[in-house]
This record gives sequence, C-alpha cells and structure tokens, in this order.
Amino acid sequence: MAKMIHSMIRVLDEERSVAFYNKAFGLEIADRLDFPEFTLLYLSNSETGFELELTVNKGRTEPYALGDGYGHLAVSVPDAAAEHARFEAEGLAPRKLVDFAPAGEVIARFFFVADPDGYQIEVLERGGRYL
Repeated sequence: MAKMIHSMIRVLDEERSVAFYNKAFGLEIADRLDFPEFTLLYLSNSETGFELELTVNKGRTEPYALGDGYGHLAVSVPDAAAEHARFEAEGLAPRKLVDFAPAGEVIARFFFVADPDGYQIEVLERGGRYL
C-alpha cells in the first residue's frame, strides 16, 4: 500500500516562507537539498511523518501564478478557536473561524490562512474524520 510522504509547493522567498510555516504550524527544516538551479526544503514537526516540500527556484523574482486548479493544504489542531486567536496575535491574518454545519449539526470547525505566496491552508479542529 502507498504511503503519502510529502506535498510540494514553489515559494519565492525561502526565509519568509520558512518563518511563516514555523510560526504558524511549528514546522522546522528536516532536510535541505541544495542544487545549482533550485533548493528543496523539507519541513516537518513531531506531530506527523508527512512533510511539506518547499521548492525555491534560484533567480526567480516574480511571484508564482497559483492558477485555478490549486485547492488548499490542511492541518489539524486540538482547538481551532485557540489557534485562530494565536494566529491573530502573531499577525498571520487568519480568515474567520467557521462552524460547518450543512445539515444543522457541526461536522467541522475551521479557518483558512494564506502563506506568503498566497497558498491557502485550512486549519481544522481535530475530531470526526479530521484527526
């Protein structure tokens, strides 16, 4: 059976992106592979074996066009309201906290935040299928 190990996004500014993912989600650089034309940074934390791979193409100065096919990354947290308040205090500009209850019963509590390159990240409270 296959095991999901990482997802990759391209970022413009390594320092800014690493700082964001560390401040927002406690991700640290687990590995760094430096090549003449690009650098790969693998970010992780002790909560999961899944990694976020940041690709930094050297010499690129224009922001990436995210296109209309990208959706979002998702992370789970024990308390979405507490994380939302922390994000606000850190100046990370989270969008509003939502209780998702399409049939009257709350099935998810979440908010979205954008990283420095505009990638959307959903922050879900742990529970149900979102562990």
